[in-house]
Amino acid sequence: MSLKPQLIDTHCHLEMEAFDQDRAEVIQRALEANVGYLINAGSTEQANRLGLKLAGEFENVYCSVGIHPHEATTLDNRVLKELKRSARADKVVAIGEIGLDYHYLHSPRGVQVDAFKKQIALAKDLGLPIIVHSREAKKDTLFILQDEIIDTQGVLHCFSGDIDMAQKAMEMGFYISIAGPVTFKNASKLADVARFIPDEFLLLETDAPYLTPIPFRGKRNEPSFMVHTAKFIADLRGISLSDLARITSVNARKLFKIGDLPAKGEVAYKIRDSLYLNITNKCSNKCSFCIKSRTSYVKGHNLRLMREPTALQIIKAIKDPKAFKEVVFCGIGEPTLRLEIIKKVAAWIKEQGGRVRINTNGQGNLIHKRNILPELQGIIDSLSISLDADNEKKYEKICKPTIKGAFQGILSFIRESKKYVPDVTVTVVQIPGIDIEKCREIADDLGVPLRVREFNVVG
Repeated sequence: MSLKPQLIDTHCHLEMEAFDQDRAEVIQRALEANVGYLINAGSTEQANRLGLKLAGEFENVYCSVGIHPHEATTLDNRVLKELKRSARADKVVAIGEIGLDYHYLHSPRGVQVDAFKKQIALAKDLGLPIIVHSREAKKDTLFILQDEIIDTQGVLHCFSGDIDMAQKAMEMGFYISIAGPVTFKNASKLADVARFIPDEFLLLETDAPYLTPIPFRGKRNEPSFMVHTAKFIADLRGISLSDLARITSVNARKLFKIGDLPAKGEVAYKIRDSLYLNITNKCSNKCSFCIKSRTSYVKGHNLRLMREPTALQIIKAIKDPKAFKEVVFCGIGEPTLRLEIIKKVAAWIKEQGGRVRINTNGQGNLIHKRNILPELQGIIDSLSISLDADNEKKYEKICKPTIKGAFQGILSFIRESKKYVPDVTVTVVQIPGIDIEKCREIADDLGVPLRVREFNVVG
């Protein structure tokens, strides 16, 4: 992937009449705005045919084929056979957009439901994901998806539902795609959804020529404008535009099989203005909330290592420590398992004028059966230690440590850390059953601040 991650517009309608006068220029402007790939979403027989033509003419354009719920009355056996034939063409990446729209009811509800189910069956038969349109039809959309979906992924496009709907869709493995309306002043509920969606379920789209984002609202929408939606969502989530582009493009590549995914796990990966070091995938815990049980990606970075890096390989990957706010030992494993590597690399970072933090589960002393903290004095500026429970019983249940006495060992490690490391913070993931106030009391008793981490937010 490029040093500057590209955005992917996962849903637009470039075949429409609105683009007849400047279609090629619109596609070129998208490329210039770093929107690398476009998916033209089918909605009618004519749109499907034109979308296939566009995908054949432009290297960066892909397409889906489907019958929109507005047009559900047109889905007879002939059209269904045509869809099946078209869906086997090169560069067709999904069946859609399909679904339910109870706002206008251009087609009766029963007809929409029947068309939706038939096209889901087609997608399952062909092994393609689905692009779902759902407007004022939450209950029926979720019911049908829960009843019909088996080994089929998809996306709820131009999402306009609530957090509950998003949560239920994600539990079925569906992505949530956000479009331009999130930038509107009266879109606070949609903004809440855009903050809430975990990284691994988020997609972006324009739905061009519709739903133009601010600052171009009122004009015809086009894929290049997606940068404004992306910047708005990145700010909502407290990350950079590059972070969001990388996250959402990885998701789009995975769902629609467009382009290549990173083949190797990254050792050094940037998030916002910090550099993170992924030095091991091994851990002394098997936490129920750990992201690596669901995905290899953090903020769009592939962290699944083929082999553990040497100190020299890590140093080469860092390049200039002063270019970052801090360098953080934190991957999808427990870094203190590789203590000697930490010591060598951290000492080099400090010599180069950099700042060093370790994110740890606090079991370093238990792992090495000695007090390792004096060895970190002078080379580690800060420690972020995961507490993750308000008592030992909960810790055992949630974090599933492989070392006996882990919770008490962590408390001792936190207490001892203050003697050797100038900045020590403890963290807890906000999940059901964890008493945050009791965790705060523990932190206060240990004399360190507590930071509460949102569930499903990593990096």
